[in-house]
Amino acid sequence: MSTLQGRTALVTGASRGIGRAIARRLAAAGAIVAVHYRQGRLQAEETVSLIEQRGGKAFAVSADLMSIRDIDTLFEMIKTRFGTLDILVNNAGVSHAAYIEDTSPEDFDRIIATNLRGPYFVTKQALTMMKSGGRIINISSNSTRVAYPEVSVYGLTKAAIQNLTLSLAHQLGKRAITVNTLVPGVIDTDMNSDWLSEAAKVYVIGQTSLGRLGSVEEVANVAAFLASDESSWVTGQSIEASGGCRL
Repeated sequence: MSTLQGRTALVTGASRGIGRAIARRLAAAGAIVAVHYRQGRLQAEETVSLIEQRGGKAFAVSADLMSIRDIDTLFEMIKTRFGTLDILVNNAGVSHAAYIEDTSPEDFDRIIATNLRGPYFVTKQALTMMKSGGRIINISSNSTRVAYPEVSVYGLTKAAIQNLTLSLAHQLGKRAITVNTLVPGVIDTDMNSDWLSEAAKVYVIGQTSLGRLGSVEEVANVAAFLASDESSWVTGQSIEASGGCRL
């Protein structure tokens, strides 16, 4: 794996789960990582501590990605620390388990604002700092190709993110900036804890070609590849890391 020594990275939603694993993996490869969080300050500080224990460099930054003002402040802090940005991982997101008949306009707006509006304007700001050869990695979900009617709004936002990847990849190619989507399958994280019971795990495993649940570290390994020089000829792609879930 190529080194990321001396490169700078922002990972949104990095206080836990997949975001934490990606932040740790990029730092292990040598990147200096801005660990973004919204409310989980202690968890974000734990992510930083875990990175530093392994000799990496990281710091925590807070922002509510539903707020344009917060996004602007976030990048003022990152510009002060970094000057330039090499890697952006749009990972922060929320879900809400409800069928369409039970989804309120407030829930709809909150999910859209966090999962779609937030990454859009985070990316806009990141591009003012990103050098030639930069990497943008958008985290999606296999709910974009599999019917999960109980999380239809979440799936809608993730499908839109994949379309944004295509548009940005084409636009930014002239700057040698690659833009790709990483699509995890069902991962046993606290974000999924409200529905991933033992019975649900058995069902998912039965629908997965590799016959098990994946780990956050396995997803993070793919992110590290997409952030590296080894992925220089890969852009505009959706790469699924799901162990063959519901093929």
